[in-house]
Amino acid sequence: MSAVATTSFITFPRRLPGAARSAFALMALAAFAALTPLGAGSARAASVPSLTVLMGDDSAAHSEFVQQLRANQEPGGRFDVVRLSPGGEAPQNTGTTVAAAAEAERDRDRINAGVRTRGLRTTADAGLTVAVGLAASRAAVERPGQETLLLAMLSRLDYETLKAASPALRRGDRRVAVLLRDPAMSDQLALIGAVLPQKHRIGVVATPESEPLVRELQRAAQGASPAWDVRVEYAPDARSLAAALRNVVPQSDALMVLPDLIGDNQAATLSVLRAGAGAGLPVFGASEGLVRSGGLAAAVSTPSQLAQQARLLGQKVANAGNAGNNNQPLVEAATPATVRINATVARGLGLRLPEERELTDRLAAPR
Repeated sequence: MSAVATTSFITFPRRLPGAARSAFALMALAAFAALTPLGAGSARAASVPSLTVLMGDDSAAHSEFVQQLRANQEPGGRFDVVRLSPGGEAPQNTGTTVAAAAEAERDRDRINAGVRTRGLRTTADAGLTVAVGLAASRAAVERPGQETLLLAMLSRLDYETLKAASPALRRGDRRVAVLLRDPAMSDQLALIGAVLPQKHRIGVVATPESEPLVRELQRAAQGASPAWDVRVEYAPDARSLAAALRNVVPQSDALMVLPDLIGDNQAATLSVLRAGAGAGLPVFGASEGLVRSGGLAAAVSTPSQLAQQARLLGQKVANAGNAGNNNQPLVEAATPATVRINATVARGLGLRLPEERELTDRLAAPR
């Protein structure tokens, strides 16, 4: 692996999860289309009787995630939505409950005070606070109390930022789980391997801030059988992107767009897609929007599907007790719920690919 010199200067905009008002978010919004939900039995098995959802914004992806959580709440269970004020303080209760109106009125003052901080009573009846997005996760982690936390709809880079800035994330008296919104790099490589079984060279252009993603990719590549040869070039600013692509393309069988500052910028993503098309290389990523714009394939999980996974993870961490507590959160990547393929791109590259359902089943098989 080689890399060009890097600096800390970045011109790409910061990641804004599900920001439907931006041009790239409009392109990527297709990745958030709801697919068929899991059976009611699966959702009910993962239910908790008391669920508080902390929201920092009303982005399309976050709203869809919360709507699915509410839809799957078992009858009689509490469901409260608490919204942060613009400054991140004094949350306002705008949520609903699945309990009686009298109970909601009795608890209104407690809800308005913020995330509930009562101690856990027993594993069976413990409540769960779900923080949606980076701002809400930061607020939840910094608040006092011992209630179990589930931090959801975070990118890997969001989580790394939170981990570096919030020592409270590693408190030993509170159970914390983190659900990342992107699939693990091992799943991304498994998809590429299923589509290109005879190829083993992956090219990536990253930013200096993407280093946690690059390390995860390199670990997954070395752990695969056979191992992948990953070529990484760094683009510290927008002007460096073209030079980085010129270096990485000749040494690659396929290109991967990481869910980072390049993957979240329309112009940068299109530059990678054009470079791949010009060299006859397929481009993979973690967004259905990428596939619709000219990428070959992506493993994706929608906000609705992430809500299903969040319930299972929340139940897991709530039932974990203090066994094996090493002050580290339980972190899960998104389980790829479906594979998307651009058939037009596949034909242009002369590839005959399995159906999307078959590829989805292949990714799910090891689980």
